[in-house]
Amino acid sequence: MTFPEENTFINGDTSRGRGARAYTVTQAYTDGGIKAGAAHAARLTYDVLSRRKAAEEGVARLARVLSALDLTALGVGSTLGVGVYVLAGDVAKNYAGPAVVLSFLLAAVASVFAGLCYAEFGARVPKAGSAYVYSYVCVGEFIAFIIGWNLILEYIIGAASVVKALSEYLDSLLDKAISSKLYEWMPMDSPHLAKYPDLFAFTVVMAFSVALAFGVKESTKFNNFCTGVNLCVVLFVIISGSFKADTKNWRIPASEVPQDKGTNFGSGGFAPYGLAGIIKGAAVCFYGFIGFDCVATAGEEAKRPQKSIPFAVVASLLVVFLAYCGVSSVLTLMIPYYMQDEKAPFPYVYDQLGWPWAKYAVSVGAICALCSSLLGAVFPLPRIIYAMSSDGLLFQFMGKVSEKYQTPLVGTMVAGFITGTLAMIFELKQLIHMMSIGTLLAYSMVASCVLLLRYERSQSVHHRAAEPLKLSLRGVVRQLVNLDGHTAPTRLSSSMVAVLVTLYGVWCLVMMNSINQHGDAILAGEAGPVTTLAIGTVLVVATLCAISRQPVSEKKLAFSVPLVPWLPGVSILINVYLMLNLDYLTWLRFAVWIAAGLLIYITYGAWHSSERRRTLDSVQLAELHNDSQTALLQHNLQHTLG
Repeated sequence: MTFPEENTFINGDTSRGRGARAYTVTQAYTDGGIKAGAAHAARLTYDVLSRRKAAEEGVARLARVLSALDLTALGVGSTLGVGVYVLAGDVAKNYAGPAVVLSFLLAAVASVFAGLCYAEFGARVPKAGSAYVYSYVCVGEFIAFIIGWNLILEYIIGAASVVKALSEYLDSLLDKAISSKLYEWMPMDSPHLAKYPDLFAFTVVMAFSVALAFGVKESTKFNNFCTGVNLCVVLFVIISGSFKADTKNWRIPASEVPQDKGTNFGSGGFAPYGLAGIIKGAAVCFYGFIGFDCVATAGEEAKRPQKSIPFAVVASLLVVFLAYCGVSSVLTLMIPYYMQDEKAPFPYVYDQLGWPWAKYAVSVGAICALCSSLLGAVFPLPRIIYAMSSDGLLFQFMGKVSEKYQTPLVGTMVAGFITGTLAMIFELKQLIHMMSIGTLLAYSMVASCVLLLRYERSQSVHHRAAEPLKLSLRGVVRQLVNLDGHTAPTRLSSSMVAVLVTLYGVWCLVMMNSINQHGDAILAGEAGPVTTLAIGTVLVVATLCAISRQPVSEKKLAFSVPLVPWLPGVSILINVYLMLNLDYLTWLRFAVWIAAGLLIYITYGAWHSSERRRTLDSVQLAELHNDSQTALLQHNLQHTLG
């Protein structure tokens, strides 16, 4: 079976008279029946979803002034925030106990793998930007929209969770004065929402949004100051806490663990909630590492991006992990894990120890860190909304730039309103889970795109020769292990990698779901769950082996992920497992978000895309060229005959 090249019109096939655009699904059905009509509809749908943006458009050459140290400081400042001052107590009490250290370690490993994939993704595009821009240029419009939509979720939920943490922290310092009054005035009796509308959080977000909308720019000096204070406070916590550390708190016997009020605090010891608790804690701790991707987007401003970006990604994550590890260790060594305060653990701990002065010193660092994180979450949001609106994938009014203030005024205010509303009506834990699932999916898609692009045919080969796709069982089996020894990607090998990557995602779901649902049964050696896990593992390894046998693209990059396809594959595997450990309500809320995005894309984005308009313009120009050539030939023929 042989299929023509992807875009026969562009390659010069105008045999259908007026070009490929005029050949409709109805005509295909009339010519070849229902099979031909369905095939043509699928081809048209694929062409729409895989439209790519021109890489040369809007290229900006920025000064290469950032050293590896600058990039590392940027990553630490953007990442170190809520995880230190809020997450450590929450995860220790409810998920992992003292083994919260291992939860942070697992989340850090997943973040390093994702960060390296992100760095290669950025190296493929000759301009600074986000994963949305990279995927639009390298992969296609639909994937770009999904990634961009998830980035909007990441920034919105990130800002909402940070301001919620700030509100709760200040409330704890004021002995619950804010929450008690708001609950007294406006209680919300819903199991899926906050106990009261947090008007303080809403006001803070709207204040930041108004300042941003009217042209107030982020101060680098302010951020550096906040980051410096943050690190000093982290060191203070670790050093001061070590004087009150007691290793007995990591060896609490089960008989001493309280069981009052129907609350289950596990079985005591270092990992009271077992391996499952450590994994679930890692899914929440992953939120604490979000923010490092800003390092990868600075590739055009780095002095030696091929070395400094990977170094900065790993170094910033290492610094952040050591901070989380030290703080969570000291926290669980000072008082038992089941006594931790989930919303403001350090003021509570220092109150218990009789050091009330220390809690105010820590609180200064916490407020600085949270303000810096809030700036880091709020400021990129209008940028991604503006980019998607400019490309026609979101409503045009969202990206309209104010002539007076030179900012996307409406988009900024709408995003601020949504952010403030979410912070007002949801609990911090719910926001953090939503943040984790959107980011984990975005990182998984980036890792998948790295695999697709590493084995993609280069554009030079694509334009040099039109290669038909020959499908046969024998050819597919031979290509599966590359028996013909191809050294450059072919159309068949690139298509096979796309199918294998899709199947790999399915196998990851099967394998990780079996571990998540039947972990205890697998450890007990039950035949059914063990067999499912074994089949899933074999399929995962076999798929990665098949991908590794395919010819690699000859395109040279400033930075390439090592150990492809294994490292991106492990990154996807970890991300899928962490996503499966989030609760069903998080998945439900995320499904609503994705459904809303798909509705916008199907009804608006796909029809108003700037790439669609550009394609239509190019087709019309080509038709005009063909018509003029035909008219000229007819005129010459009439002149000759006359």
